[in-house]
Amino acid sequence: MTENATPKPLLEIKDLAITFSTPDGPVHAVRDANFTVMPGETVAIVGESGSGKSTSALAAIGLLAGNGRVSAGQILFDGEDIAHASEKRFVELRGNHIGMVPQDPMSNLNPVWKIGFQVKETLKANGLAGDNPKKRVAQVLADAGLPNPETRAGQYPHEFSGGMRQRALIAIGLACRPRLLIADEPTSALDVTVQQQILDHLDNMTNELGTAVLLITHDLGLAAERAEKVVVMYKGRVVEYGPALEILRNPKHPYTQRLINSAPSLSAQRGDKHEAAVDEVAAAKAEPLLKVSNLTKVFDIRKGFGKKEKFTAVDNVSFEIPKGTTTAVVGESGSGKSTIAQMVLNLLDSTSGEIHFDGEQIGNLSEKKLFKYRRRVQPIFQDPYGSLDPMYSIYRTIEEPLRIHGIGNSASRQKKVKELLEQVSMPAATMHRFPNELSGGQRQRIAIARALALQPEMIVCDEAVSALDVLVQAQVLELLDELQREMGLTYLFITHDLAVVRQIADDVCVMERGKIVEQGSVDEIFDAPKSDYTRNLLNAIPGASLI
Repeated sequence: MTENATPKPLLEIKDLAITFSTPDGPVHAVRDANFTVMPGETVAIVGESGSGKSTSALAAIGLLAGNGRVSAGQILFDGEDIAHASEKRFVELRGNHIGMVPQDPMSNLNPVWKIGFQVKETLKANGLAGDNPKKRVAQVLADAGLPNPETRAGQYPHEFSGGMRQRALIAIGLACRPRLLIADEPTSALDVTVQQQILDHLDNMTNELGTAVLLITHDLGLAAERAEKVVVMYKGRVVEYGPALEILRNPKHPYTQRLINSAPSLSAQRGDKHEAAVDEVAAAKAEPLLKVSNLTKVFDIRKGFGKKEKFTAVDNVSFEIPKGTTTAVVGESGSGKSTIAQMVLNLLDSTSGEIHFDGEQIGNLSEKKLFKYRRRVQPIFQDPYGSLDPMYSIYRTIEEPLRIHGIGNSASRQKKVKELLEQVSMPAATMHRFPNELSGGQRQRIAIARALALQPEMIVCDEAVSALDVLVQAQVLELLDELQREMGLTYLFITHDLAVVRQIADDVCVMERGKIVEQGSVDEIFDAPKSDYTRNLLNAIPGASLI
């Protein structure tokens, strides 16, 4: 074979090591990493938080934190070693040669600049704005699939939905038609259907431009569906590397096997371990713990000049939750599912309809009865970083509900906090720490311990695992399932991820635009969906069809 016929790698990582300097000494974030990205190829790096996947990619674009450095190995871009390139050289490479789509659009789009201005800045920095920058910006936004690009260019990030903000970041990343695009968890915060649309569009754009993609994700199902090759990283090392489908169907490393077993999109439904409770559940069905009847919530939306418009967030919704079971309410962002959770928690008044808990209507509870209701129904919120007070120690966080409700004395409360930490598989010593010292999964365990402190009968989980890596997510779901069996808990589980539903739920309500379009047992919804919307949600689960 001639030299010209042999394709040359666009990006080649050779024996890469990355070290961070800290007050406690050097931290080796990446060690002996090796992989290649060919022109026009999509390669996915998979691993949990802290595995080194984002760090490896950031080194290739010269964006390591100030205390980080490439301590060994090579980063070859089109044959040139850029591991120790100057900042001037990286500036030349960024945009025209290497583009990037970062993870969180709200953090990476300037909130006080219009979207069009931010696209124009990228084009100007790379000398591609042309004679008519306004027209060029509109073209870039249109290429990224944004409707009415001229109008959208004049809007601010907060006026965009999550999917539209992500499209804007893709527009900026591909505006200069780079040869390599680094996509760092580009859809982790999005609904499965929006995720599918964004990734389909990214595929189309990169195929048209011939751009290679380095996709960073913690979801092996997503990686296998979208990439030709997969790099599995664990504790800073590449533990497995090869064709995506081969790794998915025949994983060799124990960590890869754990990733596949934990990924909701690739795992089976709720196991036999839950079937022991079926008889009790059947007996309890005559008396639901929670009954929602014809629930409606209408908001007044300001339209300017003193005008208001009615917006129906929840429209005539009815469902029941039998004692000791889990009912999942599923839908895309804006479907009304979190609004239902807030009304069930009595944090939001309904416009019409009724909510009965254990036979009593909660809409007109007196202050004394509402205080008692709070003890019986507890929430676990989505963001483990935002739901714990950073100024409170873990002990104070879990002890606070006990103190507010006048339960026990100081010594008995300390004993109770230790027991709660043990229940959620956290060491007792954790009580002396603060939230910033814990990982996302550990923080969510603390949030669960706090919810259990008052021994509630029902817990409302509002996207309680959506911010977590798949391995941590699987651990938290297993913990919730175990607690339900031990304590007879009832869960209202709010999520946009149908894959997670199959692992945790007994019954499912599917919501679209404020209405329930389908409800039934988890097997009925998954095996014989009746509505097109439910089928679309199921089809959008990444990687499920590959096994």
